[in-house]
Formats: sequence, structure tokens, C-alpha cells
Amino acid sequence: MQKITPFLWFDNNAEEAMNLYLSVFKDGRIVSIQRMDGKVFSGTLELFGQQFHFLNGGPRFKFTEAISLMVDCKTQEEVDAYWNGLLQNGGQEQACGWLKDRFGLSWQIIPENLGRYLSDPDREKANRVMQAMLKMVKLDMVALDDAYNG
Repeated sequence: MQKITPFLWFDNNAEEAMNLYLSVFKDGRIVSIQRMDGKVFSGTLELFGQQFHFLNGGPRFKFTEAISLMVDCKTQEEVDAYWNGLLQNGGQEQACGWLKDRFGLSWQIIPENLGRYLSDPDREKANRVMQAMLKMVKLDMVALDDAYNG
């Protein structure tokens, strides 16, 4: 069992969220479900070996951008698939590779080369990548590569 598990509070649609994430992240699985009066009360979902606990806790608390889930992507196809999947049925695009899914949970869909580019000791290269990224909504790996390579 992992030591730290993100605990996600939903109004009354935790099962809907679990189903969305299972459809987007193909390696996912439901670890456990607890039902009350025939409806999911809480559950645990595993995505890429990371467990997340879901709770139908009522409308008292909402997600904010103060926390987000970051997905590292090897290819543009991965970026596109996760981006489009998480936006379905009411998600909102944000800037610089960020989005909110229809439940209000913030995600960062990030090409794995971005961190390497931004931390490059050649600050001119890193700055070009930063300036390119700041103009994007969904991140474009080819455009980031082009910016890095000058």
C-alpha cells in the first residue's frame, strides 16, 4: 500500500468521475467501492500504480487550482488523448497545458521534455521554450522542440 493517497472530495458524482478517469487512463482499475443506499459513497481508483480515494462528501468543498494532477506524456498523441479525454462533457481549457475536467479538478498535461527544456543551463534556449509555452493552451511538442532548437 502506498504511504500517501490523494483524497478527492466530490459533491455526489464520485462514481461518474471514476468512470471518466477509467475511460481516459486505460491502465486504471477500481480497487474498492463502498456503497450506501445503492450509490457509491467512496471508492479507490488506481491509475498508473497511483491510488486515489474518491468521496461523495456533498457540496461543501470545491476543487481549486491550488492542487492539480500532472500527467507526463511521451508523445503528442498522449498529450492529445489525455487532453481531449479529460475535457469531454464540460471540461475547460486553461493556459500552458492546464485544464479543468467537468468536476473542476485541475490537470496539467505535460510533455516529458518540457522540464528538461525549461531547466537547460542555456538560459536562451530555456527562455525561448518558456515564451512559446506561454502562448499555448494545449502544449504542442513540435512547437516546443522548435523553440528549444532555435
